[in-house]
Order: sequence, then C-alpha cells, then structure tokens
Amino acid sequence: MKTANGQPLLLAIVGQTSTGKSRLALSLAETYVGEVINCDSTAVYRGFDIGTDKVPKAERRGVPHHLIDVVEPTEIYSAARYSNDAAQAVHGVTARQRLPILVGGTGLYYRALTRGLFSGPGRDSAIRARLAQVSRRRGVERLHRLLARHDPDSADRIQPMDEKRLIRALEVYMLTGRTLTDHFSETQSPISEYAVVAVGLRLPGDALRDRISNRVDRQFDHGLLDEVVALLTKGVPLEAGPFGGLVYRQVVEHLMGLRDLDETRSLIVRENQRYARRQLTWFKKEDLHWLDTPGEHPDTWEAVKRLVDDLAATPGG
Repeated sequence: MKTANGQPLLLAIVGQTSTGKSRLALSLAETYVGEVINCDSTAVYRGFDIGTDKVPKAERRGVPHHLIDVVEPTEIYSAARYSNDAAQAVHGVTARQRLPILVGGTGLYYRALTRGLFSGPGRDSAIRARLAQVSRRRGVERLHRLLARHDPDSADRIQPMDEKRLIRALEVYMLTGRTLTDHFSETQSPISEYAVVAVGLRLPGDALRDRISNRVDRQFDHGLLDEVVALLTKGVPLEAGPFGGLVYRQVVEHLMGLRDLDETRSLIVRENQRYARRQLTWFKKEDLHWLDTPGEHPDTWEAVKRLVDDLAATPGG
C-alpha cells in the first residue's frame, strides 16, 4: 500500500498499555490485507506469553505476526537489533504488497525504527563495574537519579529498576560527554522512505485503571504463576532479561517469598499504571495522531481508517 505519490506506507499502533492495540491491529490487518510487526520488548522472547498478552496463534485470524518469539530468554536483544530486524520485516511485508502494521508500547523500539538509533561507543568494563557497584551499595534508584540529573528524557523512558539500560545510558554520557537523547537526535531511520501513519491510544485515568486491573486478573486466571514456574523449572535463570520486566519481576519476587499473592497483584496493577504514565510521556515526544478510545471501539477503527485512506489518496501526503 502506498501514498498517492508512491511512498510505501507503514501503519503504527502504539501508546499506553491495556488500550487494545493488538485487537485494533488485527481488525486493520483484515481491512487492508496487512501483517503485524511486534513493538514490545518482552514479546520477542520465547515462553513469556501470558505476562506480555501475546495474541494466541488461534486468535490471530490468519494474520501473520513478526518479531514474536524470535529469541531465547537468555539472549540479549537490544533496540539496535530490533531496529534492524523490524526494518527487514517492514520491507518484507511491503514486498508482498501488504500493509506493515507496527504494534506495541515500547517507546525506545518505536523510536529506533522510525528515527534510527545511536549505536554508541563500545562497552567500558571499568565504568560499568563502577556503576554496578553504585547500584549494589546505594540501590538501582541511585542510577536513575543520576541519569535524571544529566539526561531527563532518557530517565523518563527507562524504568527506574532497569539497571542494564540505566548503566548503558550513563556509560554513553560518561564516555562521550553527550546524552543518549542528544545522540538520538542525529540518527537516521532505516525505513526513512516510508510514510508513517502513527496512532497513539490513550485513555483517561479511571478507564485505564479499570482495564489494567482486569488485564492483571486475566493474566493470573490464565496461569501466569504456572508460566513463570515452568520457565524457572526449564532452567531459565533469574538473571535472564525478560525476568527483569514488568509483571515477571513482581511474580518472581512473590515466588521468592517477598510478598503474598494479593500484594503482588496490587503491585503489578500499580506498576502498570506508572508504566502507562511513562509511555504517555515518551510517546508525546513523537508525531502521533492521538485517540482517546480503546482499540476495540468502532470509532477507533473508523478514525484510523480515515487517516490511512486520506494519506493514500492525497497527493503529497
């Protein structure tokens, strides 16, 4: 699918958690003969299904999905790798004369693909060891406060407990004297030839809170605890990247006896709400068409369809 002046189109459905992005993407894929490309940093890992709300294969309505279950939990999957893989997927979908539909809520992955990503200097073992020592002695929150002092934009997008990414952001600043945010501003997208129709889904606080709470209930009802136990039983180490992510980190802590089940469920809801606020802060820096209705609502589908149809029909769009 192309614009009136021949540019290939990419449709992106991003925004806050629990807003129905995946369901909307499926409906749009059926409408436009499209294929879905994942933009969630945990859904790339095999075995981490319930806590990421992956759409089961039986419910994908025959729509191909890309960049889901592509790496083992012990692998390191960076935003740079995602950018390369997603660009290949986008070009492949276009080559099949279908519409690529990017779906998810990981802001860094979205920016890496649509704006490009700063590859950065090589690893500095001494700096990393020093920062890791700060984290051990004073808590990972100290790293987040240090980053907020020098690079508030990066601090907004990186979760306060994400030690790996906090260390990398601080490492880049210490090695180059410039923030990741500054470096990102000078990059180029690997899909720069595309016209991107980018839609952000967001909901008012009460509505979003209810949806998040219902989502967490579903995850536990569908066997979230059993999923985590099975992963650990298979030998996936606690240090594996996806175990540090939202939902999985709290469940692991519960299994280790840190808090009871009710407290764990409540904590996951609260952490999802905080994450949704960070997503909103992050995506507000992007050029999105914001919609304040859930993805399942007919008005949402109609609004996105108008955006796509208008761009495809308007010369110079």
